[in-house]
Amino acid sequence: MNTLKLLIVDDDPITRMDIKEMLIQAGYEVVGEGRNGEEAVDLAYRFKPDIVIMDIKMPKMDGIKAARIIRNFSFCAVILLTAYSQRELVNDAKEAGVIGYLVKPVSEEGLIPAIEIAKSQQEQFHLLERDIRLLKKSIEERKIVEKAKGKLMKRFSCSEEEAYEWMRKKSMEHRISMFKLAEKILEKYESSMASK
Repeated sequence: MNTLKLLIVDDDPITRMDIKEMLIQAGYEVVGEGRNGEEAVDLAYRFKPDIVIMDIKMPKMDGIKAARIIRNFSFCAVILLTAYSQRELVNDAKEAGVIGYLVKPVSEEGLIPAIEIAKSQQEQFHLLERDIRLLKKSIEERKIVEKAKGKLMKRFSCSEEEAYEWMRKKSMEHRISMFKLAEKILEKYESSMASK
């Protein structure tokens, strides 16, 4: 069973019904259905789907504009449906952050692979996002270690290597990370400065 949550948005109820049937048969969960771009935005905000399957040409707000808005608050993948395949629509869709593009009439042979590719793209995006977050954390922690090392060098008139070696030794003795040790050094330094 697939645990992906999908949202279907199309102004044609027959198209919505056909797509919903295909998705349910394939084991996906359809969390909502909408008739236009405004409803797409509201439903995406409310249900937080993994993938939005949405028509381009709809009343009130088209699918490309809705995709742009949705991508501002959600990391869900957007697959656009259209009866048209004009080049400018494809370019607009890419600029709006759309992952997939299906030409109507939609068949199960086209829909399911598009969803699986969108799912894969989304997973890669989340992994990349996690790696960036970890990298930022690592850089921030490294800055704190460097700052603490600088305070030790100044206080004990020692070299960078000696300060680092002292921190490494203390880190192992107290079984705490270099980052935690650096935080303690800086706290001690700041409190001693405040008491002067």
